Amino acid sequence: MTMEVDANTLEKGGAASVMPSPASDDVARFRAAVIAKLTYAVGKNPAAASDRDWFLATAFATRDRIVDRWITSTRQTYSEGRKRVYYLSLEFLIGRLLFDALTNLELLDTVRHALGDLGVDLDRLRQVEPDAALGNGGLGRLAACFMDSMATLSIAAYGYGIRYDHGLFRQVIKNGWQQEYPEEWLSFGNPWEFERPEVFYDVGFGGSVEAVPLSNDRKKHVWHPGERVEAVAYDTPICGWRGRHVNTLRLWSARAADPLRLDAFNQGDHVGALADQVRAEAISKVLYPSDATPAGQELRLRQEYFFTCASLHDLMRRHIDSFGDVRSLPDKVAIQLNDTHPAIAVAELMRVLVDEHDLEWDEAWDITRRTISYTNHTLLPEALETWPVPLMERLLPRHMQIIYLLNAVHLGEVRAKFPDDDALLSSVSLIEEGGGRRVRMGNLAFLGSHSINGVAALHSELMKTTVFKDFYRLYPERMNNKTNGITFRRWLIEANPGLTRLLAETCGPGVLDDPTLLEKLVPMAEDRSLHERLAAVRRQNKVALARLIRDRMEIKVNPGALFDVQIKRIHEYKRQLLNILETIALYEAMRANPAKNWAPRVKIFSGKAAASYHQAKLIIKLANDVARVVNDDPTVKDLLKVVFLPNYNVSLAEAIIPAADLSEQISTAGMEASGTGNMKMALNGALTIGTLDGANVEIKEHVGDANIFIFGLTADEVEERRRTGIDEAGSIARSPHLGEVLDAVESGVFSPDERDRFRPLTDALRYHDYFLVTSDFDAYWDAQRAVDARWNKKDAWWTSSIINTANMAWFSSDRTISEYAKDIWDVPVKPVR
Repeated sequence: MTMEVDANTLEKGGAASVMPSPASDDVARFRAAVIAKLTYAVGKNPAAASDRDWFLATAFATRDRIVDRWITSTRQTYSEGRKRVYYLSLEFLIGRLLFDALTNLELLDTVRHALGDLGVDLDRLRQVEPDAALGNGGLGRLAACFMDSMATLSIAAYGYGIRYDHGLFRQVIKNGWQQEYPEEWLSFGNPWEFERPEVFYDVGFGGSVEAVPLSNDRKKHVWHPGERVEAVAYDTPICGWRGRHVNTLRLWSARAADPLRLDAFNQGDHVGALADQVRAEAISKVLYPSDATPAGQELRLRQEYFFTCASLHDLMRRHIDSFGDVRSLPDKVAIQLNDTHPAIAVAELMRVLVDEHDLEWDEAWDITRRTISYTNHTLLPEALETWPVPLMERLLPRHMQIIYLLNAVHLGEVRAKFPDDDALLSSVSLIEEGGGRRVRMGNLAFLGSHSINGVAALHSELMKTTVFKDFYRLYPERMNNKTNGITFRRWLIEANPGLTRLLAETCGPGVLDDPTLLEKLVPMAEDRSLHERLAAVRRQNKVALARLIRDRMEIKVNPGALFDVQIKRIHEYKRQLLNILETIALYEAMRANPAKNWAPRVKIFSGKAAASYHQAKLIIKLANDVARVVNDDPTVKDLLKVVFLPNYNVSLAEAIIPAADLSEQISTAGMEASGTGNMKMALNGALTIGTLDGANVEIKEHVGDANIFIFGLTADEVEERRRTGIDEAGSIARSPHLGEVLDAVESGVFSPDERDRFRPLTDALRYHDYFLVTSDFDAYWDAQRAVDARWNKKDAWWTSSIINTANMAWFSSDRTISEYAKDIWDVPVKPVR
């Protein structure tokens, strides 16, 4: 197999294929298809077409190639009567789809040549496509990787979620502060989706429940909603690797059943006439609306029920059309709940089976439990959603009745086994009684599922001793682990074409299908010629990222410096604050001794804080204020730069990750469920600095202690510190650097216009350091100095880099999905090769 790569393509940062050179006939056919789409679908003359027009034409021509395979895959699923997997997730962070589709269809070089013949630059078109704003972070990106892997492994699957008009928000940094603006990703349409106006379902809210007698001892409950909203389907085909199979991502958009009150409009109340439409369509406007107000809480619950209800009715319709009897549901349907957001599915499926299909309660419950499974993504009790009982009773009255009955039966069974354990009853109840009665959605998801999995080995074990300790005591056989994975197609082939080509040449082209072939790198880990080639690829990626930083931030960084990267949602437990404090300590040390042989660094941060999360937004402000001071100080010159890149999304991650030298995974041990950024950067050859938390534990096992920088308290030690008392003052007093750093922050060195700006952050560290930043600071400082020492020994650094890449095969989402398919869903997979 001959492999070619265009040097100009790599210089621009574009993807380069390792596939055979395209046939001239294929190029000509695609070129003609693009011209036809430009003319008849976009309505433009080539001479007058903009980059956006060419992008749309190319996307439409590519989509046509997918549709043929999509229809074939769907027909095959129906004809074979295959069991389907339905993945319910509030987020699908799919990113840009053009290069994803072209890569999976093996069309990248074909399209590049076809467009080149027309004088169009494919890499320029790549920048035109907006990111689909359908997620926030790891949860949504995991769902996207899983959709890719389910298609790659030929699993018949649907993804179900919400088609947000504006997604999370577009992050803008003004004077160092995060500000939120609507994400306008749909402003120019979405060429990848198919609107299905004929596929819609009524979703009810409020109203009353009527008990209709059927016989002396049986009643039928009929829910009469006071409000109805229509859920309209939009389908996006998800193409697997090499285009073997195509699945469907079906997203729901909210539409008012009666969009205009004509009587009010004709009476002159033009705004009031649209009130019902505005209320209905608010459901699919934004992801994670603030829940700081009662209205915000209600909107979140409406969102969750809206997409779950529509999804269950859609899959039930499909099942009945294919198999006729709801009793075969567990044999032909697997419903996976991605976190607690769709947990209301347990009550909704019971309602559908009992109220609409007239099944007896016990039979319906057996079907529900055998059909549904639940993935937990957090050990934070506050992140396991709960809803006020009065809100649930008002918005979903029939579901509240079902939850009460489920709880009564459940607690009766527990009481029979453990008659004198009131604490156990309180812990496993679906209703939280203290401080206002609330429905515990995590408990509901657990009780209504036959399988409950964590997403990393440590996380799954901690679930058994923390958030689901008592449920594990009752149902130990239901709990299992499925360590997360990433799709190598996106995070290696597309994001890092230079490295991909080098790996294909070194390990053989089969590595594109079988990542275990990366292990061939291990015997070559100390090969200096390979080091040089890898360093050249990395530098190319760093030059591209440096250009992006210069263009967006007007900050010039040195591509020869160590690129130290922390990219993730901004949260106290992820401890961006620890990183910033160490940055300040390093800055002060460099200023005190600029002649020392320092390892030059570029500290790169990116991530969004929840709109109502004040501490997280203050951390962003501190990062930007520190960057301003450090970057303007001529003393440190190119020794240290600090960059906060705004509006983190998939496309920005694709630019940062291939350029990362050091991957920051420094959460408080026991608090990160898994992480997937750690896997992406390690795959691309970055070395990890981190705590023994989440999937870091398993990465350490695969790459070896010598090739990862582990520091800090373990999860057990964190629990012990919290139990016996955290000695913040002692940790600060014992540290050679931390006290000075805190004093500098508190004295206004980084906020001369407002000396006490960061007092909430430093007070938390001094008096209530729940996330143990002070306890881990010195260990983190020492680990960073070990990073410096390794960086200064280039052969040692590149040896470790190679070993990281070589041992990442296990972290493929194909492996993860294969485990789900075998252990939870009971569906067959077709291996990639």
